[in-house]
Amino acid sequence: MTALDHATGFPEDLRGWQRSLRAQFPIITGSPELAYLDSAATAQKPQAVLDAVQTYLTTTNANAGRGTYPWANATTALVERTRDRIKDFFGDPDPGHSSVHFTSGTTAGLRALALDWLPAVLSDGDEIVVPFADHQANLSPWLEAQQLLARQGVRIQVREMPYQASSGDYDPAALAELTGPRTAFVAATHVHHVYGGNMNVHRIRQAVGPDVPICLDAAQSIGHLPVSVADLDVDFVVFSGHKALALPGSGAVWARQTRGPEFAPGGWAGTPDTTGIVSLAAALDWLDAAGTSRIEQWTVALAARLSDGLRHLDAYEILGCQRSVAADVPVPHRCGIVTFRHRGIGASDLGFILFSHGFMVRTDGHCQGGAGEQTSSVRVSLHVYNTPEEIDRLLAVLATLV
Repeated sequence: MTALDHATGFPEDLRGWQRSLRAQFPIITGSPELAYLDSAATAQKPQAVLDAVQTYLTTTNANAGRGTYPWANATTALVERTRDRIKDFFGDPDPGHSSVHFTSGTTAGLRALALDWLPAVLSDGDEIVVPFADHQANLSPWLEAQQLLARQGVRIQVREMPYQASSGDYDPAALAELTGPRTAFVAATHVHHVYGGNMNVHRIRQAVGPDVPICLDAAQSIGHLPVSVADLDVDFVVFSGHKALALPGSGAVWARQTRGPEFAPGGWAGTPDTTGIVSLAAALDWLDAAGTSRIEQWTVALAARLSDGLRHLDAYEILGCQRSVAADVPVPHRCGIVTFRHRGIGASDLGFILFSHGFMVRTDGHCQGGAGEQTSSVRVSLHVYNTPEEIDRLLAVLATLV
């Protein structure tokens, strides 16, 4: 039986593993009086990522695909190796057929798919299914594509992805009833950026059938839990590097290239963000070494500790699935994200109060689509560098604000 750390109730081996990883984040160890609880907005960077960028910029910095001298050749090779690295990280079952396209992040990647690929898939009268209560970045591009096609005389129907009322997850049974022979595309989110739920994406393929292309917004799952494109059977995975321990302005679209026309972003590619690509490769190496399964285990346990503590404080309303609030229930818990409101203190004011106690959280509407939460709330989002002690200190402060 695994020994427990008696102060926190966490397994001792997991605590030792986490301590060694936390020590690798200079911004975290350099500010021990602060608790960074906003990793869903951007994650902090381990020393290995910072070192990889520094080494690249001081040894082989050059443009990619535009020179024949050694630095340029090395940069070009590095970019191509990172494409292969992403495929390997996703467990790509057919890496020779798929492709990886670098973007500035999830929003840019989804918009490129919506405007450069989706119009060629759709005909007049076709339907697409997209989420209206997830991040705005996974809604606006598809509506923009609808408007673009309408100006060309092609009318498509945009249908709302159905959700389960009890959990907030997608409802695969309702989705199966919603789809039909004119369903040409489905967009989904892997982990919800407000409620923290894993959205049952693995059930979508069975609901929509073998031929419909599926696009996955993985902004909140890459770097937080294992992502297998073989298991999920999606056609596109879009993510941001800065949420996965890499630099801001980096990201990618992985494309299976088996359903529908080949995806290639439109326009002239221009100079790639080589430092961002370097950081992305280093981040994936770090995550593989750390173990995304253990990172998921750690952050899910922290989120359960926070939601379980909040449920005993009458002044607070926890958003999302209410069945997963208690720490000891057998249903899946939040993937490192807990969002809540105080019944008497506005979210922005609560954010200022929490920072005065050393806690950095997100306080606003969190950019949800039109069917999502519109009232501001406080979001706590966790990563491997966060600790049970930080959660306990946060709960202690929240308990004083009655």
